Amino acid sequence: MEARALLVRAINEDQQAGIDRQRVTVCPYPAGDLLRSAWVRGYTAGRRKSESPGGR
Repeated sequence: MEARALLVRAINEDQQAGIDRQRVTVCPYPAGDLLRSAWVRGYTAGRRKSESPGGR
């Protein structure tokens, strides 16, 4: 899979972890990995959605 597709996948899949209010420590990527940054970005967006009115 190409790098861009992996990044998009990490952002989208892990947005669900944020919506589900899982702990950020469930991130499967190691520190320093670009996919970890993408995962955290998606997670943060998901948390914002879950905390907004009507977000869940």
